[in-house]
Amino acid sequence: MTNPGSDRPSDLDPTRVRSQPSLTTSTGRIWLVVGGLFALIAAVMLFALMSFAPQGLAAVALVVVVLLYVSMVITQLLTRRGRVRLGILAALMILMALVALGSVLVLAASQTAT
Repeated sequence: MTNPGSDRPSDLDPTRVRSQPSLTTSTGRIWLVVGGLFALIAAVMLFALMSFAPQGLAAVALVVVVLLYVSMVITQLLTRRGRVRLGILAALMILMALVALGSVLVLAASQTAT
């Protein structure tokens, strides 16, 4: 399928999200840098929330975030360069964000309920 007025296939359209360089031609190093910064921020936040009920939720979320970042590093080291590696790194980053956000929302909701 081509874009109207263009001879290029839609996969080569640089304005499509799936065609961005960070998901097509990057080495993946940027995902590790951004993922590391996000993991650090999430770890500090979750560490600060460890004393809140439900007990242990922040600690479990902290461990999961760290393991997801370690998974990003392992993915970078063991997979071949290309779209598959970049897609896995992006998915792990999204999972990291979902775990951190989900745990913070549960912790916040439990504080307002009591």
